[in-house]
Amino acid sequence: MLKLNYTKDLVEAGCDEAGRGCLAGPVFAAAVILPAGFHHPLLNDSKQVTEAHRNELRPIIEHEALAWAVAMSDAAEIDRINILKASFSAMHQAIDALTARPQLLLIDGHIFPPYFGISHKCIVKGDAEYASIAAASILAKTHRDEYMMRIHTEYPHYRWNDNKGYGTPAHLRGIEQHGITSYHRRSFAPCAEAPMIASSVQN
Repeated sequence: MLKLNYTKDLVEAGCDEAGRGCLAGPVFAAAVILPAGFHHPLLNDSKQVTEAHRNELRPIIEHEALAWAVAMSDAAEIDRINILKASFSAMHQAIDALTARPQLLLIDGHIFPPYFGISHKCIVKGDAEYASIAAASILAKTHRDEYMMRIHTEYPHYRWNDNKGYGTPAHLRGIEQHGITSYHRRSFAPCAEAPMIASSVQN
């Protein structure tokens, strides 16, 4: 069972990201403050939850959370500052957008640049250990998937509706045949060597 709190007395926000390893699309991050005693039997690390269950959990988390926010860093920012820094930027943006201020941040992972005025605790595989981080992983993943489904309609030949921007064989074939788009991360191989020749089906 997921732990509800790291401490007894502090308001905690769980933070996680989605999409760091993709070839296309933004990296998304979420921050979530859950109410005391929150529990849902399906809640877990988003990678361990089916798409149907993630979509079932999303409105429950958004309705029940004391505060939640989602933010993103796009491909241009990823290429400009690198994917790790862009992930942290998205996390900081999500924390900025919370309507309640946490006293402690629970971060999935082993490193995090301090957020001014709020202490943090890094927890490796924290999305499988703490409910608030798991909730953040669900929101980051579902919001990112929704975004990728939307831009798939612009560039259907990359199959982003299926691969969500990851480097699947279908996505790699699309890059080889059509080049890359402004949604692709040019700092990621194989995008770095591909020409930007793809055009939107809406053009």
